[in-house]
Amino acid sequence: MLQCSAERSLEPWRAVRDTNEMQPDWVIFEGPEPRLGRVNPNFSRLSRMRTRITRCLRAQPDVTLTGAQTLRSDVGSAGTSDYDLNRWPRDVRNLTPAAVLVPLIERSDGFTVLLTERTQHLNDHAGQISFPGGRLESQDRGPVDAALRETEEEVGIAPEFVEVAGYLDSYETVTGYLVAPVVGFVRKGFRLRPDHFEVADVFEVPLDFLLDPLNHQMHSRHVRGEDRRFYVFEYGARYIWGATAGMLMNLCRRLRDELPPEAEDDA
Repeated sequence: MLQCSAERSLEPWRAVRDTNEMQPDWVIFEGPEPRLGRVNPNFSRLSRMRTRITRCLRAQPDVTLTGAQTLRSDVGSAGTSDYDLNRWPRDVRNLTPAAVLVPLIERSDGFTVLLTERTQHLNDHAGQISFPGGRLESQDRGPVDAALRETEEEVGIAPEFVEVAGYLDSYETVTGYLVAPVVGFVRKGFRLRPDHFEVADVFEVPLDFLLDPLNHQMHSRHVRGEDRRFYVFEYGARYIWGATAGMLMNLCRRLRDELPPEAEDDA
């Protein structure tokens, strides 16, 4: 009986399907002579999680964004926002279209989410934890173009290493951005080349940590005479908050609920 690791299972043999739900690490390998074999015990769990992630995402963004537009906050309002936890007046204003990549990396023990720590000298969101991304430029045809371009510029992951899986709900920030979060699986073989002007550090957080309700916190700060509430994930010394934490909470909720595509617009 064939014995092989998860890494070697794809070449020259490819795991096609589980053969026994009670023993999910046994699979049929596709090749010149299909045969039964054992892979990484986490293989089936990872495969199922990948399917769950893809199934829970939007196939299309819930707002139409291009690099040649400025949106009004009363037109095509975001699905989620900094205002969700706060009773602030929501003035009609111009919003700058932006996109981020939520990079999911498959490791042997589960998926991780890649995040960056911004440098302290930046004008916007200095020192904060964020996804790679930024505003849409005139050459961007949409959020995917912007998210992949910014990811390559900021951390060096080339677009060919990213398989776009779908979208989270758009996110409006109190600072005037309307963000389309693009979720993508990053395949093995990528190399990080951070732009040290913008990026102080690049790190990964296990998806299991983010999905654990015990790690879902809500903090508040007194800003301009009002209390501002926001989501927080504290991962070791990393303080993940604000829009990044809000978008991660959206991923957690969508995974928890696994909304069918036809129910997206009614949720």
